[in-house]
Amino acid sequence: MQVFLRRYGTLIGFLAIVLFFSAMLPGTFPTARNWLNITQQVSMLMVVAAGMTIVMVMGDFDLSVGSMASLSGIAAALLMASGQPVWLAVAAGLGVGLLGGVFNGAMVSLVGIMPFIATLATMTMFAGLAFVVSGGKTISGRAIPEEFGNFARGGVPLGEWGGVAVSLPNLTIIALLVVLLVWVLLEQTTFGRRLYAIGGNAEAARLSGIAVRRLRLLAFALTGLAAAGGGLMYASRVASANPVQGSGLMLNAIAAVFLGSTMSRHGEPRILATVIGVLVLGVLDNGLTQMSVDSYIRQVLVGGLILLAVAASSMTQGRR
Repeated sequence: MQVFLRRYGTLIGFLAIVLFFSAMLPGTFPTARNWLNITQQVSMLMVVAAGMTIVMVMGDFDLSVGSMASLSGIAAALLMASGQPVWLAVAAGLGVGLLGGVFNGAMVSLVGIMPFIATLATMTMFAGLAFVVSGGKTISGRAIPEEFGNFARGGVPLGEWGGVAVSLPNLTIIALLVVLLVWVLLEQTTFGRRLYAIGGNAEAARLSGIAVRRLRLLAFALTGLAAAGGGLMYASRVASANPVQGSGLMLNAIAAVFLGSTMSRHGEPRILATVIGVLVLGVLDNGLTQMSVDSYIRQVLVGGLILLAVAASSMTQGRR
């Protein structure tokens, strides 16, 4: 019974949260429209958490994903404000994230700085750069083309449910595609298996012929790319960009991966389990918001969930 609870505690908790809010908010929470809204709300976090899963598979962290998301959104918004095409601005924003991820990976794999220290430093650097290039201002209004903002508000029609027309949001579709790509990468390729080998024992992986440094650098690069994608999705959703809009993504991404890792046999990150972790946070935030619970209390609850997830993961690893 204890093993069952350790492994499926997050899933059970998710279902319990859903049942609780469905009972407390029967007219609004369990509706199709609200669930589609939840998927859109968590889509940015889903993309960033998918990237975070890649580095956490190796036992590393990337604390810079939030500031990287902000910097990428700012870079794209500035280019659009200068009259550049939306596609070019989006590509440049993704490029900023990729370069930032490569820099993180180089500091960790080539220079040998601990991931926590390296990405803590780059978190500050990227945040400072976002303020410098934006002048500390929000880029919005006519500076942002309508097509960029309209993308986040669009979706694929699903028909009518209960007499109400519903659509699958574009941001949700992107998040699902990213999750699928990361699942294939981690679960169906040699690259993914080698990352798990590094996470199990980096020195043993190196001695077995795995290019640990190169793979580590590549993993951080992909995480930076995912962070940039999340930042661009957020900027599109609010049709603006500011230097701090991605600040909450890092904590929630790590929380989601930890929550999901409790469902793994050995407490290791798995992308599908991370999806459950993201949904736990999304459903909790959505339900508490509908119940008009103060945002600071929501932060306390998220912190408590992180502690529970870490404790459960430690218990799982301790019984391997």
